[in-house]
Amino acid sequence: MNFRFQNLLGAPYRGGNTVISNNTLLISPVGNRVAVTDLLKSHTTTLPCQSSSNISRIAVSPDGTFLLTVDDRNRCHFINLSRRVVLHRISFKHPVSVAKFSPDGSLIAVAAGKLVQIWRSPGFRREYFPFELLRTFADFDGKVTTLDWSPDSNYLLAGSKDLTARILYLKKSKKGALRYRPFLLLGHRDSVVGSFFAVEPKTNRVRRAYTVARDGVLFSWGFVDGSVSDAMDAEGSEPESPGTPERVAEGNLNVENGAVKKRKECDGEIDDEEGYLCRGKWELLRKDFLGQAPEKVTACDYHRGLDTLVIGYSNGVFGLYQMPDFVCLHLLSISREKITTVVFNELGNWLAFGCAKLGQLLVWEWRSESYILKQQGHYFDVNCLAYSPDSQLLATGADDNKVKVWTVSSGFCFVTFSEHTNAVTALHFMASNNCLLSASLDGTVRAWDLLRYRNFRTFTTPSSRQFVSLTADQSGEVICAGTKDYFEIFVWSMRTGRLLDVLSGHEGPVHALMFSPTNNILTSSSWDKTVRLWDVFDGKGAVETFPHTHEVLTVVYRPDGRQLACSTLDGQIHFWDPIEGLLMYTIEGARDIAGGRLMTDRRTSANSSSGKFFTTLCYSADGSYILAGGVSRYICMYDVADQVLLRRFQITLNLSLDGVLDFLNSKNMTEAGPLDLIDDDNSDIEDGVDKQTRVNLGFGLPGSLPNRGRPIIQTKCLRIAPTGRSFVAATTEGVLVYSVDESFIFDPTDLDINVTPEAVEEALGENQPSRALVLSLRLNEDSLIKKCIFAVMPGDIPAVARSIPSRYLKRLIEALADLIENCPHLEFVLRWSQELCKAHGNSIQQMSRNLLPSLKSLQKGITRIHQDLADTCSSNEYMLRYLCSSGAKE
Repeated sequence: MNFRFQNLLGAPYRGGNTVISNNTLLISPVGNRVAVTDLLKSHTTTLPCQSSSNISRIAVSPDGTFLLTVDDRNRCHFINLSRRVVLHRISFKHPVSVAKFSPDGSLIAVAAGKLVQIWRSPGFRREYFPFELLRTFADFDGKVTTLDWSPDSNYLLAGSKDLTARILYLKKSKKGALRYRPFLLLGHRDSVVGSFFAVEPKTNRVRRAYTVARDGVLFSWGFVDGSVSDAMDAEGSEPESPGTPERVAEGNLNVENGAVKKRKECDGEIDDEEGYLCRGKWELLRKDFLGQAPEKVTACDYHRGLDTLVIGYSNGVFGLYQMPDFVCLHLLSISREKITTVVFNELGNWLAFGCAKLGQLLVWEWRSESYILKQQGHYFDVNCLAYSPDSQLLATGADDNKVKVWTVSSGFCFVTFSEHTNAVTALHFMASNNCLLSASLDGTVRAWDLLRYRNFRTFTTPSSRQFVSLTADQSGEVICAGTKDYFEIFVWSMRTGRLLDVLSGHEGPVHALMFSPTNNILTSSSWDKTVRLWDVFDGKGAVETFPHTHEVLTVVYRPDGRQLACSTLDGQIHFWDPIEGLLMYTIEGARDIAGGRLMTDRRTSANSSSGKFFTTLCYSADGSYILAGGVSRYICMYDVADQVLLRRFQITLNLSLDGVLDFLNSKNMTEAGPLDLIDDDNSDIEDGVDKQTRVNLGFGLPGSLPNRGRPIIQTKCLRIAPTGRSFVAATTEGVLVYSVDESFIFDPTDLDINVTPEAVEEALGENQPSRALVLSLRLNEDSLIKKCIFAVMPGDIPAVARSIPSRYLKRLIEALADLIENCPHLEFVLRWSQELCKAHGNSIQQMSRNLLPSLKSLQKGITRIHQDLADTCSSNEYMLRYLCSSGAKE
C-alpha cells in the first residue's frame, strides 16, 4: 500500500506564535510541523513538510498564499500553502524572534537578534537565491522582540529588550544612505513586548502608536506634525525622543540651511509625506498600568480596524481593552498557565489563544463570549490507540491519565475522560461502536459510554493491581486485563461487572492480550519468554504454550484468526499457526528497526544493541502485511508471505528529539558532556517559545532520564483502520495518521495492447458503458473508472453491474467508497452499491477476506452519511412539525 502522511493528532499546539489567514484559517506550529485549522468547517490538517527542529515563528502573507516558518536552528522555509510544498529555504545567522509580511506582501521584516532585516518576498519567482536582503537596522542595544508595519509598508515600529521602541523608515536615498534616522520612544522600565501603529479611520494615516512593556504598562503615543525636525540630517545629531529639550531657533535654521539643502542637492525635491513619521514629533499621551502584578505580559495583539488591544498574562488571564481610552472590555482567565500567543482574526470578532505548556488552543468570540474552538492535546506521551469498528473514531490514552476520542476525518477531539488517576496503558473499542474500554496503572478498567459521555462501569480487583493490557471477546460479554506486577490475567463479566476468574501461570508482566477473531481462545504474551493460549469459557486454563528464546513483547492475531505474530527482545518477529501450534516462519528485524544514537550513548548506533526490537505490531486488514515499531525513528512494513521488508516510514526529521541522528557531531562534545545537554540559556522564559515543556517536569531527580528530559523518538503503539485505508502511530511527536496516497499510480491489473485510455474514450463515445468500465478497471486508473461509472444511465446500472467480472470487484468497490465520501450524487452511488451486492453476492462472500477492507470503507461512508442525515432530521424535527401544522391550517 502506498501510504503517506496525512495528519497529526494529540498535540494541537506546542509553542510559537499563531496566525489567522483569510479570517477563518488558524495556523499554528506543532513541533517541527504546521497545523492548519478551518474554523468554519471544523477541520484540521497538518502540512507534510517538516523543519529540522521545532518551529518557533511563523508568518503568513496577507493574501494567505505563502507561509514563512522559522525553527529553533534559525532555518526558514517559504511554503506555498495551497500546494503544501516548500518553495525556498534560507538560514538566518541569529535567532529569530519575530517575522512579519508587509501589508502589500512584497517585503518580509525579520527580527534576528539585535538586528531588523528587510527581505524581499520571493513569491513564485524561480531564482538561484530568491531571498534578497534590502535593508538592515542595527541600532538596537538589545534583542528585538516585536515588529509592526504601517499600512503603506514604509515604516516599522520595533520594540526591543533595551527598553525602547523605534520607528524605522525603510526607503533609502539614491546613494544608499539613510534618509531619516529612527525615532526613539523612551520611558519603558521593562522589555517592550508589543508595539503597534494606530491609524485615523478617514485618512488611514498613522497618528498614534501603542507600546506594551512586559511589566504590564501600556504607553499611548501621539504624532505631532511639526517642522522642528524636518531637517534632521541622517548623519547629524542624535534622533529626538519624548523628553528631549527643544533646540534653539538658530540651531534649527542652521540645520535647515545646511542639511536639507544638502539632501535636496543629492536627492532632488523631497515630498512632504516622505518620512513624515520620523521627521515629526511623537509625544507621550497617556501611560497606564494594566498588568496583573506580579504577573508579566507574555503575549499581545492589536486590531487596527477596531482600535482594540488584547493582552495575555503569565497567569493565564487575558484583558481586552478599547483604545485610546484604555477601557477594559473583558478580563477573563482561560488557563492556569501562561498564555504564549494571542492573535485577532481579520474582522476582529475572534481571538485565538495558545498555551504551550498545556498544549491548549482556543478561539473565542469575544462579543458573544462563546468558544469557536477549544482543543487540548495530551500533556504527556500517548501510550495506546484504538480504532472504532467503523474507522471513524480514534481513542488515545496517555501518561496524563486521560482518554481522548477523536474524529479521524476532522482531526478534532470531541470528548475527554479524566477519571483515571494514573497512566492509561490500554484501550479497546467494543463491536457496538458506542462503548470504549480503558485500562490504567491505577488498578481499574473502565467502560465509557460514547453516547452519553460517561463512565458507566468500573472493573476492579480485590487487591490493587497495575493493568498494562486489555481485550474483550467478540460478543463483548467477557473483559480480560493483564497485570504488570503480579503477572495475572483477570476476567470480568461485562453485563454484571463481577470478577469471573483469575488466570495464573505467567512468570513476567503480561504486556499483550488478544482474543482470536474466529473463536473464544485468549492469547497472551509475557516477559517470561512464552505465548500462552487460554480457553476462558470452559475454564481449562492454558491449553497451549509457545516457548521462545527471548522475552516476548507483544502478540497480535491476523484478521482471519489463522495466524498470530509476536515480537521478541532479540528483534525477531515469529509467526505461529495457532491451530496446529507450529512455528511458520521468522523475520529478522533488528537491523531494520535500529535507531539513531542518543546524546548519552557511548557507542555508535551500529554497535549499540539498545532499541533493536519491536514493541508494537499490527496486521493489515487483509493480513497480507504487518507493521512493526519500537524505540526508533522508523516504522517497518513487512510482507508476511515472503518475509521481506516492503518499506520503512521515518516518522520525524526533528533534531530537537533524541535518537534521530545516526552520527553525532564531534564538535558538540565537550569535557562536561554533549553541548546540547548543557543548560546555558539565561534568557527569560517569556522570550519567544519555551524549550520543550518536558524539561521542567522534574527529570533532574535521582533515577530520572540521564539526558535531562530530552524526548527520545519512539513508537509506542500502531493500529490499522478496519477499512485498511489508513494507520496511526503513537509517537513522541504525537499521533501520526498515514493514509493511502490518492494520487494516480500506474498499476494495471490486466493490461494488453488494446487496453488504453483512448480505447476507453472510444467505448464511451460508442455508448458501450459496460465495455468502457471493464477497460478502465483493467487499466486501473482512478479518474477513468469514475468517469465510466457516471457515464452509466441509472436504468442501466443493474445490467452493467452483472457484466463486471468478479476479479474487478475490489477495485470497483474502492471507487464507490471514495465517491460516496466526496460525491454529491448520493442516490446514484447507493444504487450502484445495491445492484453490485445483488449481482455478485455469492462472489463477495467467497472472496470476503480480500474484499473486507474495501467493503468496510464503503460501509464507513454509508454510516457517516446516515448519521449526518439523522442529525439533520433530528435538528429540523420541530421545524418540520411547524411547517406541516401551518400547511394543515391553510
